[in-house]
Amino acid sequence: MPVWLTTGAVYAGAALMEIAGCFAFWAWLRMGRSVWWLAPGMLALAAFAALLTLAPTEEAGRAYAAYGGVYIAASMLWLALVEGQKPDQWDMLGVALALAGAAVILFAPRGG
Repeated sequence: MPVWLTTGAVYAGAALMEIAGCFAFWAWLRMGRSVWWLAPGMLALAAFAALLTLAPTEEAGRAYAAYGGVYIAASMLWLALVEGQKPDQWDMLGVALALAGAAVILFAPRGG
C-alpha cells in the first residue's frame, strides 16, 4: 500500500477521533448534554493521540504539523455533515492550501 494512502488513513482516523472527542465536550458544555458525553469523548481523544503515533515520520512536531491540514479538511466535512452548514468557497480554498502545506511538510525530500 502506498505511504500516502496509509498516511491518509491514519490522519483521517485521527481527525475523526479528535473532532468527535472535542464535540463531546462541546455538547456537554455548550449544548447542555449529559456529563456522560465526556466518557466517549475522552476515549475518542485517547484514540486520536494513539493514531498520531502511526504517522510515517520520526519527528512528532512534523507529524502534528502535517496533521493540521487534515484536521482543517475534516472540520469542514464535520461542518457540512454533522452541523448542516455548507462550507463556502473561502473555506474550501483554506482547505486546499492547508492540505498542500501538509503534503509539503510530510512528503518533501529531506537531505542528511
